[in-house]
Amino acid sequence: MKLTFLGTSAGKPTRDRNVSALALELDQDNKWYIFDCGEATQHQLLHTHLSIGKLDTIFITHLHGDHYYGLPGLLSSKKMDAAFKPLVIYGPTGIKKFLECVMDVSQDYLGYLLTIIEFKAEEEFSFDKFSLKVLPLIHSIESFAFFIKENDIIDRLDEHKLRSIGLEPSPLYGELKKGNTITFQGETLEPKAFMLEPIAGRSVIIAGDNSEPAILGSYLDNLDLLVHECTYTQEVFDNLVKKVLHTTAEGLGMAAGVTDVKNLIATHISPRYREGGPLTEKMICDEIKSNYRGNCYVAKDFDIYYLDRKSVITYRRG
Repeated sequence: MKLTFLGTSAGKPTRDRNVSALALELDQDNKWYIFDCGEATQHQLLHTHLSIGKLDTIFITHLHGDHYYGLPGLLSSKKMDAAFKPLVIYGPTGIKKFLECVMDVSQDYLGYLLTIIEFKAEEEFSFDKFSLKVLPLIHSIESFAFFIKENDIIDRLDEHKLRSIGLEPSPLYGELKKGNTITFQGETLEPKAFMLEPIAGRSVIIAGDNSEPAILGSYLDNLDLLVHECTYTQEVFDNLVKKVLHTTAEGLGMAAGVTDVKNLIATHISPRYREGGPLTEKMICDEIKSNYRGNCYVAKDFDIYYLDRKSVITYRRG
């Protein structure tokens, strides 16, 4: 499982960070997915290996501009690239009205099938390789997280055992995988006797803006990866004249620290934090780690994270 961060800034772009967007790729898949699509996401894609022609689905966490203003440009560029594969967008109530208005006013006829699905909290959806559940968050407008559960691998044949009885790879392997009983050399072979234990699918939460990460509750238990906003350190937040409904590093660390979250990636970083300034990204990471003992990262634009089936993360800096 591969995650490419296309935008990691909170609210507005900086010289080093664009606004929110994240690409997800699954193993042995010929398509990929976007979670949030802030302004200029299509520009960010130009600096990656990702092909807009293979983009399958876009998920929008909430309707603040830094999370979805990039949609019109990306949809239009998809047409200009002659990438006519159908596209599906999932978003909160209002996303359909927004996109239909933009397309109507600009007379931008896409030339491919665009399906817009407006979801509600607690809805569940199934895809080729995973299921997704929409979880409510706490923010100034409706905001959501996506709980992604990769499908378990259940059709693994014990080829060593089959070969030990003289059955080499053949169409009979396919029958066993389908759960069908076969006959080989006069013997009846039951599929259960030749299947390996299933491999559990990975679990990931990709969250939108949220002031209380603990609201994710039991979904954090034994979670392989949490991707969550972390806009401020606690001291900066406490000194804000106008309080906003965002997560602090202390709050995020505490929520992850009392559950079994195995890996945590902080994103949606306030422009206040920059290398060489009085406030740095390291302060965010240090504050999270003061309450959380799992693996913690602060994402930068174009960082690529690989989550393997043992819940181990490796990453490459952008």
